[in-house]
Amino acid sequence: MNLTTLSYRIKDETAGKHLIQMSYSCTFVWNFCNQSNAERWAKFGKTFTAFDLNKLTAGCAKDLGLHSQTVQAVAEEYAKCCKQFKRVKLNWRSRKKSLGWIPFKASGIKIEHDSITYGGRPFRFWLSRPIGGRVRFGSFAQDSKGHWFVNLVVEKSVEIRTPTGKECGIDLGLKTLATLSDGVELSRENLTRQYEVQLARAQRARKKKRVTAIHTKIKNKRKDWNHKATTRLVREYDRISVGNVSSSNLKKTRMAKSVSDAGWADFKLMLSYKSIGIGTVYTEVNESFSTVTCSSCKARSGPRGQAGLGVREWVCVECGSRHNRDQNAAKNILWHGLPRILRTGHCTPLRESPRL
Repeated sequence: MNLTTLSYRIKDETAGKHLIQMSYSCTFVWNFCNQSNAERWAKFGKTFTAFDLNKLTAGCAKDLGLHSQTVQAVAEEYAKCCKQFKRVKLNWRSRKKSLGWIPFKASGIKIEHDSITYGGRPFRFWLSRPIGGRVRFGSFAQDSKGHWFVNLVVEKSVEIRTPTGKECGIDLGLKTLATLSDGVELSRENLTRQYEVQLARAQRARKKKRVTAIHTKIKNKRKDWNHKATTRLVREYDRISVGNVSSSNLKKTRMAKSVSDAGWADFKLMLSYKSIGIGTVYTEVNESFSTVTCSSCKARSGPRGQAGLGVREWVCVECGSRHNRDQNAAKNILWHGLPRILRTGHCTPLRESPRL
């Protein structure tokens, strides 16, 4: 069984002020846990666990207009974040700046076709695709435009995928977002450059809502393209290898705008979890020297340095093979992603365990 998160937009006319008021209550619980945790650390040098926070917040759900399990979910999420980031005190949540968030568990909701009932109030949503599984937990979440969504974590059976016998390496880039080792190129228009005039005009006019709408449109288009491209890849290939290109380092250069528009991190994340759900083998490998190494003889004879970035095709001086720069890098990435026995033709012998 797999856990899949499905997101549905709630119809604005049914959301009203109820979800906003409940999100304020969740913010109050979060800030209470944050203050209590900081005070205990200052006095005793210890922090609260999720169990301790549940005891502290017991009995307040009715006064806050929340389900008791929502209060528990907020406390558990706070404790998990403290442990994950190794911090005693987290950032405060604000009513004005923080987006709305209301977690819940399956026993606190009731779903009937395109309606979800929480706290005795029904909220209708657009059923864009069938749920098709047992709901474990979820949350209501608000986006930057003020629209509300319901996110359902659903338990589904594993999809049986027919093997295709195909494998590919992927070289991520800027002009061509993904070049595959078999020569296929995946690209789209630069969305940031496409809307930069409209965005600049709205920013000069100080139209905040229009600026938010343009940013949301860019984000949704990028997300839609990434979803379609990654779904196609995991269904077509049995093994996928991707280079570990770091967008955070390149964002410090003059290519920052193009790197942000490419969305490499989201692309790799989608490939990762979709591969797990469908049974495709996904690996992320070190792509150092992948562009200068000949994929045929493994000699580092390719163009180097900043001057070599403009060379898109080159010939290996060792074996005479002619390469396309991106496709050659994708072939090397695929080779590094293969198991050792397939790369070298023999298995590395196991070391003998020392005698006691």
